[in-house]
Amino acid sequence: MSNTRLLPSASSAPTQDKPAGAPRRASMQQIFRAAEHLFGRDGYKGTSMAAIAAAAGLPKANIHYYFGTKEDLYRAVLENILVDWLDDATLWIREDLTPREGLEGYIRAKIAFSRDRPDASRIFAHEVLQGAPHINQFLGTSLRVHVQNLDKTFTAWQRAGLMRPIPSTHLMFCIWSMTQTYADMNAQIVAVLGQPAMEKQDYEDAATTITTLVLGGCQMHTD
Repeated sequence: MSNTRLLPSASSAPTQDKPAGAPRRASMQQIFRAAEHLFGRDGYKGTSMAAIAAAAGLPKANIHYYFGTKEDLYRAVLENILVDWLDDATLWIREDLTPREGLEGYIRAKIAFSRDRPDASRIFAHEVLQGAPHINQFLGTSLRVHVQNLDKTFTAWQRAGLMRPIPSTHLMFCIWSMTQTYADMNAQIVAVLGQPAMEKQDYEDAATTITTLVLGGCQMHTD
């Protein structure tokens, strides 16, 4: 998955023309990667633009050139995380797949995201716990519309007799909470497991367990 799908919005970016091409894309990748890690580790208040610039290996002026303020960058990072999550949902939850194929694929993609980009999940969790002040509009528009569009696939599966008639929105809430806990609550999980970090098999067990629970609750026995 790309870490740089979302570029700064027109409202948050400086008014002067931006350079295009590979150098800019490379800079954006460095900025997003560094900002995601530091915001996830130290929080919004504990992270400075200077620290992000140092971690990205870029002059501080470059960060301000693309984003203007720390708040602009923070919002862009959050929206970029959500875009990546939505892309995974679009890839897997579609009518030409069975519920088993689609839901298992999506669950495994979300577990992989929690494993590979735990800071991203933590940033999002912290933002939502604060009332989502920076991305409430995005949640109520882009995310809401996307989930409504996914409902069309769930409805098609249900009409075909492949899936029980359960509210698809709440099913998505359950999948998000179960998969993202392996990033958000990682300290608790490894403490209970009695090991310093989760291992490859732990993530495999997590994906298998969640898939079994989800399919057992919503899938008909015809596919």
